[in-house]
Amino acid sequence: MSRLERVRADAAVLARLARGMPRRASHSDALAAFYGKQSTHYDHFRERLLQGRAELIADIALPHDAHVVELGGGTGRNLEYFAERIARIARYDVVDLCAPLLLRARERARTLPMLRPIEADATHWQPGHPVDVVMLSYALTMIPDWRAAITNAVAMLKPGGTLAVVDFHVSPPRAQDGRVQHSAFTRRFWPWWFAHDGVRPSAEHLPELCRALPRNAVVESTARVPYLPAMRVPFYRFLGRLGPD
Repeated sequence: MSRLERVRADAAVLARLARGMPRRASHSDALAAFYGKQSTHYDHFRERLLQGRAELIADIALPHDAHVVELGGGTGRNLEYFAERIARIARYDVVDLCAPLLLRARERARTLPMLRPIEADATHWQPGHPVDVVMLSYALTMIPDWRAAITNAVAMLKPGGTLAVVDFHVSPPRAQDGRVQHSAFTRRFWPWWFAHDGVRPSAEHLPELCRALPRNAVVESTARVPYLPAMRVPFYRFLGRLGPD
């Protein structure tokens, strides 16, 4: 892609972001309307915005013939972050309500046959048997009933299975010991900024994940935002295990 093509692609995405997420529609219809015209350029733009995915995936303990479920997985791009470890994955289910993004996942599945795009609700859909890994990559902040999504994700896991989550967040006014304390500006600005596009960074997500899977590892960091060079948005990586190894 040439520089001019990249600028035009970014302009198309930014125009849709400026319009925001439709409010008077079902969740699936709102996602389709919001991402429909972005879907062609979705991955290119989000590479610079959605940080921490490669690091999260590199830390996942992946058995041979693994069954991985990604809830809110969109285009299936995250499968490619497994790089040479893709050979360990027997099945990779991408579950999403957004038809335009799943269309891109189906195109990707032509060269990655383990990828199975599934149009379904992440709060209800279940695989036919317990799985090795469930992943939520910048999806939890976009799921209205996010607690149900966490409960559903944990219910899919085999004993010893891994829940891997990366997403935006903000700290509570008084962070727990060992956690990053965000400023009052950060805690207010980012939820306000993202709300226009249906993204809800929350102080509640990470504590709820830790309660659901007490055996966990958490990394907190910040990322640059395209076209806002002075701003850094907080995000976290969470890896939790269910039961014994």
